[in-house]
Amino acid sequence: MEKKILLILGHPSKNSFNKALLDSYQAAAEANGATCQTIYISDLQFDGNLADGYKTGKANQLETDLLTAQKLLQWANHVVFAFPNWWGFMPAVTKGFIDRVFLPGFAFKNHSGKNFPEQLLKGKSMRVLVTMDTPRFWFYLVHRASLYLILKKVVFGYVGFNPIRFSTFGFIRKSTTEQRTKWLHTVAQLGKQFK
Repeated sequence: MEKKILLILGHPSKNSFNKALLDSYQAAAEANGATCQTIYISDLQFDGNLADGYKTGKANQLETDLLTAQKLLQWANHVVFAFPNWWGFMPAVTKGFIDRVFLPGFAFKNHSGKNFPEQLLKGKSMRVLVTMDTPRFWFYLVHRASLYLILKKVVFGYVGFNPIRFSTFGFIRKSTTEQRTKWLHTVAQLGKQFK
Protein backbone atom coordinates (compact mmCIF):
# COMPACT_ATOMS: atom_id res chain seq x y z
CA MET A 1 0.00 0.00 0.00
CA GLU A 2 1.28 3.45 -0.92
CA LYS A 3 2.38 5.44 2.13
CA LYS A 4 0.71 8.85 2.05
CA ILE A 5 1.96 11.06 4.88
CA LEU A 6 0.58 14.41 5.96
CA LEU A 7 2.95 16.51 8.07
CA ILE A 8 1.33 19.27 10.14
CA LEU A 9 3.37 22.02 11.79
CA GLY A 10 1.59 23.35 14.85
CA HIS A 11 4.32 25.77 15.94
CA PRO A 12 3.48 29.35 14.93
CA SER A 13 7.03 29.80 13.61
CA LYS A 14 8.61 27.99 10.67
CA ASN A 15 12.00 28.85 12.19
CA SER A 16 11.30 26.50 15.09
CA PHE A 17 12.88 23.20 16.02
CA ASN A 18 9.44 21.65 15.42
CA LYS A 19 9.85 22.51 11.73
CA ALA A 20 13.34 20.98 11.74
CA LEU A 21 11.89 17.77 13.20
CA LEU A 22 9.20 17.62 10.51
CA ASP A 23 11.77 18.27 7.77
CA SER A 24 13.95 15.44 9.07
CA TYR A 25 10.99 13.06 9.12
CA GLN A 26 9.84 14.10 5.64
CA ALA A 27 13.25 13.74 4.02
CA ALA A 28 13.69 10.22 5.39
CA ALA A 29 10.15 9.15 4.51
CA GLU A 30 10.38 10.43 0.93
CA ALA A 31 13.79 8.79 0.50
CA ASN A 32 12.07 5.52 1.37
CA GLY A 33 9.20 5.89 -1.09
CA ALA A 34 6.51 7.82 0.79
CA THR A 35 4.50 10.65 -0.73
CA CYS A 36 4.32 13.62 1.65
CA GLN A 37 2.17 16.71 1.88
CA THR A 38 2.51 19.50 4.45
CA ILE A 39 0.29 21.90 6.35
CA TYR A 40 1.88 24.83 8.16
CA ILE A 41 -0.95 26.06 10.36
CA SER A 42 0.61 29.52 10.72
CA ASP A 43 0.26 30.02 6.94
CA LEU A 44 -3.47 29.27 6.89
CA GLN A 45 -6.14 31.96 6.77
CA PHE A 46 -8.91 31.02 9.20
CA ASP A 47 -10.69 32.10 12.36
CA GLY A 48 -9.65 29.80 15.19
CA ASN A 49 -12.74 30.56 17.26
CA LEU A 50 -15.48 27.96 16.85
CA ALA A 51 -18.25 30.44 17.70
CA ASP A 52 -21.46 28.79 18.96
CA GLY A 53 -19.83 25.36 18.91
CA TYR A 54 -21.47 23.07 16.38
CA LYS A 55 -24.81 24.88 16.45
CA THR A 56 -24.40 27.48 13.74
CA GLY A 57 -22.12 29.35 11.43
CA LYS A 58 -18.51 28.30 11.67
CA ALA A 59 -19.20 24.58 11.82
CA ASN A 60 -20.74 24.73 8.34
CA GLN A 61 -18.80 27.55 6.70
CA LEU A 62 -15.16 26.57 6.36
CA GLU A 63 -12.51 28.81 4.88
CA THR A 64 -10.73 27.55 1.76
CA ASP A 65 -7.57 26.64 3.69
CA LEU A 66 -9.53 24.49 6.13
CA LEU A 67 -11.38 22.71 3.32
CA THR A 68 -7.98 21.92 1.79
CA ALA A 69 -6.75 20.66 5.18
CA GLN A 70 -9.74 18.31 5.42
CA LYS A 71 -9.01 16.92 1.95
CA LEU A 72 -5.39 16.29 2.92
CA LEU A 73 -6.45 14.54 6.13
CA GLN A 74 -8.75 12.28 4.09
CA TRP A 75 -5.96 11.62 1.57
CA ALA A 76 -3.32 10.63 4.15
CA ASN A 77 -3.00 7.24 5.77
CA HIS A 78 -0.42 8.53 8.28
CA VAL A 79 -0.25 11.95 9.96
CA VAL A 80 2.75 13.49 11.70
CA PHE A 81 1.86 16.40 13.98
CA ALA A 82 4.60 18.60 15.50
CA PHE A 83 4.05 21.33 18.07
CA PRO A 84 5.47 22.69 21.34
CA ASN A 85 3.97 22.01 24.75
CA TRP A 86 3.01 25.48 25.97
CA TRP A 87 1.31 25.71 29.38
CA GLY A 88 0.56 22.00 29.29
CA PHE A 89 -1.04 21.96 25.85
CA MET A 90 -0.55 23.00 22.23
CA PRO A 91 -0.40 26.60 20.94
CA ALA A 92 -3.76 28.35 20.62
CA VAL A 93 -3.61 28.49 16.81
CA THR A 94 -3.16 24.71 16.70
CA LYS A 95 -6.07 24.10 19.05
CA GLY A 96 -8.16 26.46 16.90
CA PHE A 97 -7.20 24.45 13.81
CA ILE A 98 -8.40 21.23 15.45
CA ASP A 99 -11.62 22.89 16.67
CA ARG A 100 -12.45 24.12 13.18
CA VAL A 101 -11.32 21.09 11.13
CA PHE A 102 -12.26 18.02 13.19
CA LEU A 103 -15.99 18.61 12.83
CA PRO A 104 -19.02 16.32 13.04
CA GLY A 105 -19.67 14.87 9.62
CA PHE A 106 -15.97 15.01 8.81
CA ALA A 107 -14.07 13.53 11.78
CA PHE A 108 -16.92 11.79 13.60
CA LYS A 109 -20.65 11.23 13.39
CA ASN A 110 -23.12 10.90 16.24
CA HIS A 111 -25.95 8.39 15.90
CA SER A 112 -29.21 8.44 17.82
CA GLY A 113 -29.27 5.92 20.66
CA LYS A 114 -25.48 5.42 20.66
CA ASN A 115 -23.14 6.73 23.35
CA PHE A 116 -20.05 6.84 21.17
CA PRO A 117 -19.71 8.34 17.70
CA GLU A 118 -18.79 6.71 14.44
CA GLN A 119 -15.09 7.37 13.85
CA LEU A 120 -14.76 8.85 10.38
CA LEU A 121 -10.95 9.02 10.35
CA LYS A 122 -10.48 5.35 11.16
CA GLY A 123 -7.69 3.46 9.42
CA LYS A 124 -5.11 6.21 9.84
CA SER A 125 -2.11 6.27 12.15
CA MET A 126 -0.41 9.23 13.82
CA ARG A 127 2.94 10.28 15.23
CA VAL A 128 2.96 13.34 17.50
CA LEU A 129 6.29 15.16 17.97
CA VAL A 130 6.24 17.42 21.03
CA THR A 131 8.96 19.82 22.16
CA MET A 132 8.96 21.34 25.63
CA ASP A 133 10.96 23.33 28.15
CA THR A 134 9.98 20.84 30.83
CA PRO A 135 12.49 18.10 31.64
CA ARG A 136 11.22 14.79 30.26
CA PHE A 137 11.23 13.06 33.65
CA TRP A 138 9.14 15.90 35.14
CA PHE A 139 6.63 15.72 32.27
CA TYR A 140 6.13 11.98 32.80
CA LEU A 141 6.52 11.73 36.59
CA VAL A 142 4.80 14.89 37.82
CA HIS A 143 2.53 15.85 34.92
CA ARG A 144 1.91 12.16 34.17
CA ALA A 145 2.04 12.94 30.43
CA SER A 146 -1.52 14.24 30.75
CA LEU A 147 -1.21 16.00 27.39
CA TYR A 148 -0.73 12.64 25.67
CA LEU A 149 -3.66 11.04 27.46
CA ILE A 150 -5.96 13.84 26.29
CA LEU A 151 -4.72 13.67 22.70
CA LYS A 152 -4.99 9.89 22.59
CA LYS A 153 -8.35 9.43 24.29
CA VAL A 154 -10.21 12.70 23.82
CA VAL A 155 -8.93 14.13 20.52
CA PHE A 156 -7.23 11.98 17.90
CA GLY A 157 -8.29 8.57 19.20
CA TYR A 158 -11.87 9.81 19.47
CA VAL A 159 -12.06 10.29 15.69
CA GLY A 160 -10.35 6.99 14.82
CA PHE A 161 -6.58 7.44 14.63
CA ASN A 162 -4.84 4.24 15.70
CA PRO A 163 -2.10 3.71 16.64
CA ILE A 164 -1.13 7.12 18.01
CA ARG A 165 2.52 7.34 19.02
CA PHE A 166 4.34 10.15 20.83
CA SER A 167 7.91 11.43 20.77
CA THR A 168 9.03 13.89 23.46
CA PHE A 169 11.91 16.34 23.03
CA GLY A 170 13.00 18.39 26.00
CA PHE A 171 13.95 20.32 27.52
CA ILE A 172 14.66 22.47 24.51
CA ARG A 173 16.00 25.60 26.22
CA LYS A 174 18.96 23.72 27.68
CA SER A 175 19.58 21.35 24.77
CA THR A 176 22.95 21.34 23.02
CA THR A 177 23.62 21.23 19.29
CA GLU A 178 24.73 17.63 19.76
CA GLN A 179 21.47 16.74 21.51
CA ARG A 180 19.36 18.36 18.81
CA THR A 181 21.31 16.54 16.09
CA LYS A 182 20.61 13.29 17.90
CA TRP A 183 16.89 14.10 18.09
CA LEU A 184 16.77 14.89 14.37
CA HIS A 185 18.44 11.54 13.67
CA THR A 186 15.86 9.78 15.88
CA VAL A 187 13.01 11.36 13.92
CA ALA A 188 14.68 10.45 10.61
CA GLN A 189 14.68 6.82 11.73
CA LEU A 190 10.93 7.10 12.41
CA GLY A 191 10.47 8.56 8.94
CA LYS A 192 12.31 5.64 7.34
CA GLN A 193 9.92 3.25 9.06
CA PHE A 194 6.82 5.41 8.33
CA LYS A 195 6.08 5.41 12.08
